[in-house]
Amino acid sequence: MNPTSSRRTVLGAGLAGVLGAATAGTASATSATTTTTSAAAADQTAATPARRSGQRSMIDVPFTQHQTVRIGLIGLGNRGAGMLSGWAAVPGAVVTAVCDIRADRAKAAADRLVQLGKPRPTEYGGSAAAYKELVRSSDVDLVYIATPWEFHYEQGKAALLGGKHVGVELPIATELNELWDLVDTSERTRKHLWLMENCSYGRNELAMLKMAHEGLFGEITNGHGGYLHDLRELLFSDTYYTDAWRRKWHTRSTASFYAMHGLAPIAAAMDINRGDRFTTLRATATAPRGLADYRERHIPKTHPSWNETYVNGDLVTCLIETAKGRIVRAEHDVSSPRPYSRINSLAGSRGIFEDYVPVGSTGGRVYLEPDHGGHSWRDFAPYRAEYDHWLWKKIGDDAANNGGHGGMDYVLQWRIVQQMRAGLVPDIDVYDSAAWCAPVPLSVQSLSNDGRPVAVPDFTRGGWAELRLGLDSRETDMPPTS
Repeated sequence: MNPTSSRRTVLGAGLAGVLGAATAGTASATSATTTTTSAAAADQTAATPARRSGQRSMIDVPFTQHQTVRIGLIGLGNRGAGMLSGWAAVPGAVVTAVCDIRADRAKAAADRLVQLGKPRPTEYGGSAAAYKELVRSSDVDLVYIATPWEFHYEQGKAALLGGKHVGVELPIATELNELWDLVDTSERTRKHLWLMENCSYGRNELAMLKMAHEGLFGEITNGHGGYLHDLRELLFSDTYYTDAWRRKWHTRSTASFYAMHGLAPIAAAMDINRGDRFTTLRATATAPRGLADYRERHIPKTHPSWNETYVNGDLVTCLIETAKGRIVRAEHDVSSPRPYSRINSLAGSRGIFEDYVPVGSTGGRVYLEPDHGGHSWRDFAPYRAEYDHWLWKKIGDDAANNGGHGGMDYVLQWRIVQQMRAGLVPDIDVYDSAAWCAPVPLSVQSLSNDGRPVAVPDFTRGGWAELRLGLDSRETDMPPTS
């Protein structure tokens, strides 16, 4: 495609076509919770597994229309409870069920909904198996999962088998065989499962996406994203992460646990699974120093964390190549002293955008030819105003009043409900979600084999080659409520 051609124009004219052929096979399944993966296993590749009888692709499969979207929440800690009011505020959505292993959390969530003037949901809780009752409920259309990472796969699969669509917080699973199983289960049950990637709906990220697809950066060659967030104080808190579940992951493996927030927007701008795909990944990791150093300086010797040994590198970097020769650098660091950043940088033959720039800049910085010259950065704000995504134009004020993370939580929630009520194809599908989460186990493989490249599975089984819409959706309205 000509670098200056508008992707939207091409799709609008019905000219989407095959841009290439599927290439690399899948890497062998491996656990992200072990540090003993052998070098031999890391080198193994296998052909993409064939679909079983009765199993069909979920690409471009629309939701069945729902007049009202009934939502069941599993996991009511910081994230799940924080999303509660957003779900309750979306037109045409109702929270009908809440679940947590701690029954008091489910009750508190139900009480909160009543305080908001909403119907009291059914409460599930008190045991590790309580979620199984919720996913079987006939009063739930969409299951939202916000539990610790180790439970996402099991609970997500159970929800699919219960006949529900499923939104799962990051990551949807931590092992390759689990990612494949979620893809296959979605295809068999004909229900959608997707990553609740709220940063994909950030205002800057969506404007960057639109600019990329309108050709402003020319031919995209590389991008850089990640999750750089000093979580040391929260990781050692006795109350923030229940049972210290997130800190304990740093004792289990050297892996890129949570790069999706920065990786997903770059992947969308590059049309990953929509004309291009990830093919190989190689990883590097620094020494694990940050958590131990923080513990030494701030944590009493009587604290249970002193029985732990931290093995995950402070900075884990994944270099990901695509079928079209692009490079993505994805980073994860929650153990070092630093300001927050998702990096969010995209570059091509005619320009570059960078987010999270020095104090004094507003909304990122940009350099585009022929608009700019003199090797001087320009303010991104005018471009964001011009290329603002229709979702932010339509519901930006509501997002500011109802959603966390600058409103992107509510934009994600509103869009999911709108798609289900209007019978639209989801912006983010199970194939996107699997590809964005694959760096968790693939980084383990690569690091266990001296950083050598490993193959990224083609979860679409060849469907990636067709150009199609995703987060760059066409404007639609929320159906009226009765």
